[in-house]
Amino acid sequence: MGQLENMRVFIRVVEAGGIGLAAKQLNIAKSVVSRRLAELETRLGVTLLNRTTRATSITEAGSVYYTHALRIVGDVTELYKMTSDPQTSLKGTLRLAAPLSFGLTHLTPALDTFTKEHPELTLYVDFSDQHIDLIEGGYDLAFRIGNLESSTLKARRLSPINIIMCASPDYLDKWGTPEKPDDLKHHQLLQYTLGSMNSWKLVDKKNQETVIAIEAKILANNGDFLREMAITGHGILISPTFILWQSLSPGKLVRVLPEYSVPSSNAYAVYPKTRYLSQRARLLIDYLLEQFGDNPYWDQHP
Repeated sequence: MGQLENMRVFIRVVEAGGIGLAAKQLNIAKSVVSRRLAELETRLGVTLLNRTTRATSITEAGSVYYTHALRIVGDVTELYKMTSDPQTSLKGTLRLAAPLSFGLTHLTPALDTFTKEHPELTLYVDFSDQHIDLIEGGYDLAFRIGNLESSTLKARRLSPINIIMCASPDYLDKWGTPEKPDDLKHHQLLQYTLGSMNSWKLVDKKNQETVIAIEAKILANNGDFLREMAITGHGILISPTFILWQSLSPGKLVRVLPEYSVPSSNAYAVYPKTRYLSQRARLLIDYLLEQFGDNPYWDQHP
């Protein structure tokens, strides 16, 4: 008997709560179910289920295996359906991890439309700016912004992430407008704490870099909060345009030192090298590439 069928039997036993009921649901003998479980455990070299004459309980290894087995069986079923009928609606569960500000502001409307196109799809989304272990958490995809360091992940670039320095007109009226990078030492600065906390890097038109040591007045791990503090005049902020875009057009925030640029980064969809990328995840990535692309809408402000 194949591994996939043994995997299906194991899932049924876990969900039925025992070998007897699972055998009845599968319409096969209890001895056959027990044999297939034994074959699976022998192949894996671990005990998946603790079995007595009265009860069956899942082990820690069995719980981990069950989570991943569900995804594998679902992906195979989906693959068969997509191959036989390319127009079929996506089914199953997509587990996603996304940074908070980008996820809430830009992924939310995209996922809204995507799930309306695929109403049988189930989404599980974890919003956090902390890096999450995709394998341990059982995630299909994570969306990350910045430089990718992990060699255990595959990545597809979704869009550029441009970063600018800005402040409110009221703040600049009160404190003056910086004319050169060194002037920042005499200003109130707002700092995102998950990046570099003690310096800002600026690049002039000749591609010369200047690194400015900073002491921030307000530090936070959320870009939306820092944007609002900048709007109300608390200081100068360096932040991605996907956070600032709706504050720039009406002039709530204005560029500071516009002749200098801040090194940009990218938004990526990442997934483990060792994991089969399901059709659900693949189509979502393709959809987001269409939505964002090389000239994302948040950079198209006047």
